[in-house]
Amino acid sequence: MQLFREVRNQYTQSVRKAKASFFKQKFASCSSNSKKFWDTVKSMENNSTSSQLPTALRLGNTVTTDKSMMIENFNKHFSTAGHAFLLATPTPANSSAPPASTCPSRPSFSFTKIQIADVLKELQNLDPYKSAGLDNLDPLFLKLSAAIVATPITSLLNLSLVSSEIPKDWKAAAVIPLFKGGDTLDPNCYRPISILPCLSKVFESLVNKQIIDHFESHRTFSAVQSGFRAGHGCTSATLKVLNDIITAIDKRHYCAAVFIDLAKAFDSVNHHILIGRLNSLGFSNDCLAWFTNYFADRVQCVKSEGLLSGPLAVSMGVPQGSILGPTLFSVYINDVALAAGDSLIHLYADDTILYTSGPSLDTVLTNLQTSFNAIQHSFRG
Repeated sequence: MQLFREVRNQYTQSVRKAKASFFKQKFASCSSNSKKFWDTVKSMENNSTSSQLPTALRLGNTVTTDKSMMIENFNKHFSTAGHAFLLATPTPANSSAPPASTCPSRPSFSFTKIQIADVLKELQNLDPYKSAGLDNLDPLFLKLSAAIVATPITSLLNLSLVSSEIPKDWKAAAVIPLFKGGDTLDPNCYRPISILPCLSKVFESLVNKQIIDHFESHRTFSAVQSGFRAGHGCTSATLKVLNDIITAIDKRHYCAAVFIDLAKAFDSVNHHILIGRLNSLGFSNDCLAWFTNYFADRVQCVKSEGLLSGPLAVSMGVPQGSILGPTLFSVYINDVALAAGDSLIHLYADDTILYTSGPSLDTVLTNLQTSFNAIQHSFRG
């Protein structure tokens, strides 16, 4: 027994030393890359989130343990989450809509022809361990056959851009309910993660690169948006807000703020409003037609533990887990800053701080309320 303890302790000590050495090397290799750094930190965490179905789920006033009923109700909940948020958002009383902004004309944007070399690179960079979408086209197959299929896939993608039509199979998402904490019985405590067909993600990646390159070269995104942008992050957002607050305090002014976290942010994107905002950013008619088709006839099924729900239409939101989703959401909330009026605002993705300062507390609070009402109007189009 004593020998067993000694060997066990030696083994435990060796494992700990090996882990320490491994992560020391990992951290050293990503010291200048914040994304890789935090990915490494997350890999060390004991992550309690799970894509497994719960043992039970609350449906209205009843609780079910039937997994088939769970996935059907998860699907219904996720596909209508954006509508529920819209209905729950009150229209501010006694407040007028913000005046229309007089923005300078934007540089026009049109899609450019996709090159075979770019498609080949995307296919070769596919993660073979990722799940296939509802079309069951495995990423490993596409990765191994990249040199053969790159040319016909490129022709297919360019045909989509020219015709403004996307294959319907590419608009069908398998959704996994991911528990994010709280009451395991409550569907609101689960986040929908979309698993899209591999070719859809390849296509979105190439389209997204064209859009991002255009936006960054013409400084389209608001200067007060720090989310989903290269060279921006939590640190830059925090420093900007702190500097404004400290400046106000130095002037002996009152300072007040409202911290806004949009519920169901990605799910509540109104497609009609988003297309209008793309139009105002100079997107060509062909691009607008393509995005109109991108949002049309989208469906989703919940998939978990070998079960698959029936399909349901999705008429609001951008798919969580898609490549274009974060960019489109940034476009959707880009004009929020224009509605802030006399107040200051800063955004990190959907997390927003609205703040203002002045010598009179009553004036500060009045301006803050007026700005908040205007922002609510902006989300209602």
